[in-house]
Amino acid sequence: MTTESLYPFLHAGATDAAALLADVARSTREKVAEIGRLREEVLDADAGALAACASEMADRFARGGRLYVFGNGGSSTDAMAVASLYVDPGPGRRPLPALALPCDVATLTALANDIGFEVVFARPLAAAGRPVDIAFGLSTSGGSANVLRGLATARERGLLTVGLAGYSGGAMAEAAERGEIDHLFVMPSVSVHRIQEAQTTVYQVLWELVQRALGST
Repeated sequence: MTTESLYPFLHAGATDAAALLADVARSTREKVAEIGRLREEVLDADAGALAACASEMADRFARGGRLYVFGNGGSSTDAMAVASLYVDPGPGRRPLPALALPCDVATLTALANDIGFEVVFARPLAAAGRPVDIAFGLSTSGGSANVLRGLATARERGLLTVGLAGYSGGAMAEAAERGEIDHLFVMPSVSVHRIQEAQTTVYQVLWELVQRALGST
């Protein structure tokens, strides 16, 4: 897929500013409508599952659990956003312990250099994860080997495992079918942009439900 196919208005050679702005507005409306439909589809399909997942997460937090969040690339940025949302939720909300594993650059690069990139999330979870904790892995493809390995390690140690994936869920969906991931939410789209936008909505909804389950500070 080329940039021309994604943004044809940038390659049309048009000098008419009004026409260019009209194309940009049309493209923006189409993308907003697309993500709106995807978010609605996911929330309609998974409303009950989201409530059940949030209830289990709230129970872990109430028993002193910590949330470990991880992903690669854009998903690592989302992992940091999730962790900060729980740690610093704002006035009237309960701060909860959470850690984004991609933020620990020293550990991540040491493991990647000395052993392999596939263990960069699994090793910290094996070292620090407790049965009362939560492992939260994000992958747009559902096939990120290190995310899968992190979730598998967490599952072996008794952590509650939560995953967000895109497309048809990939290997994460297969693992969930085998009972190896406790809660998996799939964004059924082939667009990485729409997948990540929908994942943002899902983890915001989970956070809101966890807060409601635990009550205010």
